[in-house]
Amino acid sequence: MEPFSVHILGCGSALPTTRHYASSQIVEIRGKFFMVDCGEGTQIQLRRSRVGFTKIQAVFISHLHGDHCFGLIGLISTFGMLGRTGALHVYAPAELGPLLDAQLKFFCTGLEFEVVFHAIDTTSKQTVYEDRSLTVETIPLDHRIACCGFLFREKPTLPHIRRDMIDCYDIPISQINNIKNGADWVTEDGKTIPNSRLTLPAAPPRAYAYCSDTRYMASLADMVKGVDVLYHEATYDSSCADRARLYYHSTAEQAATVARNAGVGKLILGHFSARYEHEDGLLQEAKAIFPNSELASEGLVVQVLQRKQ
Repeated sequence: MEPFSVHILGCGSALPTTRHYASSQIVEIRGKFFMVDCGEGTQIQLRRSRVGFTKIQAVFISHLHGDHCFGLIGLISTFGMLGRTGALHVYAPAELGPLLDAQLKFFCTGLEFEVVFHAIDTTSKQTVYEDRSLTVETIPLDHRIACCGFLFREKPTLPHIRRDMIDCYDIPISQINNIKNGADWVTEDGKTIPNSRLTLPAAPPRAYAYCSDTRYMASLADMVKGVDVLYHEATYDSSCADRARLYYHSTAEQAATVARNAGVGKLILGHFSARYEHEDGLLQEAKAIFPNSELASEGLVVQVLQRKQ
């Protein structure tokens, strides 16, 4: 199975602490590396993660609060010093475009690579990135400013042809792709071997959803239904539910409710308020509703595995 993992670089919220860095993650999928949010200090955490700087193909920014984007121009500057030549694609709310352009002109003259900006509409679900093996969709969120999450989903793959059937019916290599695409096999004596006997089903596509920052949204469960791993902000515990609503954030209990209603495989809690010296209480709240919950932490690598049906 191809690798699909999430490297947590930072899982704190707006106020700096000595325990957590600002929001940033690397999504590694089928040999490709994508950054999701780029708060201050991301480069230090990227070094610690041992994910190569030059491997990052694109950066997805959820919204324009500093703890999610202040690290971007510094990262781009470092790419320049490292001699990057391949284009860097940045997907973010439209308002970042002119700001990034001004920063590039002031701080990053002479780059030998192109920074390609893609303005995204945070108000509707849409595909913003697609290649042969995956798609990335936006997830509209309810925050104080334009904000969206991101859904990384593998594309379905072809069935696997059974090796014993190849040997049994002496199937030539030239016909394997046809069989993977649904063809039956006709033997020399005219007997038709159905495709269902020749192949095994492909593994179901895996999916990862990143949701930060947002008020509790009951409708979010439909947008992330059945994903294998959900990262959902849990800025506060339930005693601060009124504060969470006031500042457009969620509690751990609310994050777990979304996970349960969506039928996800695993919930990762993050974006912790600086008021907490530890997050054990948040985890207990979440587990009471959705047992397969886990706290994000800097350096954590989450494997995106197919959820149990």
